[in-house]
Amino acid sequence: MSKGKVCLAYSGGLDTSVILAWLLEQGYEVVAFLANIGQEEDFEAAEKKALAIGATKFVCVDVRKEFVEDVCFPAIQANAVYENVYLLGTSLARPVIAQAQIKVAEEEGCFAVSHGCTGKGNDQVRFELSFYALKPDVKVIAPWRDPEFFNRFAGRKDLLEYAAEKNIEVTQTKAKPWSTDENLAHISFEAGILEDPDTTPPKDMWKLTVDPTDAPDKPEEFQVVFEKGLPTKLVLDGGKKTITDPVELFLEANALARRNGVGRIDIVENRFIGIKSRGCYETPGLTILRSTHIDIEGLTLDREVRALRDQFVTPSYSKILYNGMYFTPEGEYVRSMIEPSQKTVNGVVRASCYKGSLSILGRSSDTSKLYDATESSMDELTGFSPEDTTGFIAIQAIRIKKYGEAVRDEGKTLSL
Repeated sequence: MSKGKVCLAYSGGLDTSVILAWLLEQGYEVVAFLANIGQEEDFEAAEKKALAIGATKFVCVDVRKEFVEDVCFPAIQANAVYENVYLLGTSLARPVIAQAQIKVAEEEGCFAVSHGCTGKGNDQVRFELSFYALKPDVKVIAPWRDPEFFNRFAGRKDLLEYAAEKNIEVTQTKAKPWSTDENLAHISFEAGILEDPDTTPPKDMWKLTVDPTDAPDKPEEFQVVFEKGLPTKLVLDGGKKTITDPVELFLEANALARRNGVGRIDIVENRFIGIKSRGCYETPGLTILRSTHIDIEGLTLDREVRALRDQFVTPSYSKILYNGMYFTPEGEYVRSMIEPSQKTVNGVVRASCYKGSLSILGRSSDTSKLYDATESSMDELTGFSPEDTTGFIAIQAIRIKKYGEAVRDEGKTLSL
């Protein structure tokens, strides 16, 4: 007798294929769910494999539009970044996948959801907190935290032996000594040989981007048009090609960065659960779009608005994303602050990619009145009289003088 239906986040890889068979062995019916979030994957092969193992049904949901418009674009508006380097590619995808999985679970009458996240990673937190927010009464089956499962499958050898026993097809190519996770925004590489933070990633590890030394010898110029902080046009080939559809724009930005080797990082980060982890990431298109967005804000965003956004919204939103707190009161609150900060961020950024680097060539805005070339000019007096600065300095100096007097009264001197 069946214990009920479980919706499993299924990738077609070794881990989730074994988990699928194991859940069936435990007496559950399994609906295999796969999100098309832009990863380069054979979806038909994954479906065939899941059904061959014994899944009751295979459901693939295309969530690329939601991923780009609802999550990636707001992250660009907020200049989201974790620990100054990581552009949150994996984190951005999790709320989108979780939402789609819960929807499938409800449509298919599943009482539980399951995933293949490890017990030491961030993703188990991200997925499960999202599951509980979206469907508070859902049951979560996390095999890699179940002693019965992880004691039985202590390593890859055990997984392979079980796969052979259950006639689960395993890819016969030589496995790379690291694990990956891919979506439209990025690919991550972790574990295996990368667990030594002093090990240089081999050249053939990187998947999405051309090695910068092999990239074209000529810079490739492009333009990004922003409206209220959102990238609305990508202009390529000297103006001959203009892309406006959000998903296509993101794909073209990816292609541009990939062929020029832009978007690679290698970091040691602090996981939410308290462990330091080494990760290598390729985030091509998002790197281009975020960098050009930062640049246009210099021309169009008010100084005090930018300071408040940088001090609170950007770090808070980034931390919320990284820690899996997207569907929370604080997540909703911080997201509501992004759009108001971007009302004036309209304009065009000209840039170029060259052998792994991104260079800004210029920027313009037809709507912003914040920058006035005559006010900024060293050759004109337009805007205010130089004498006005004397009073400005005098006011600023009041407290500075008092500080200097206090130091002298203590018999001390100021020094570097």
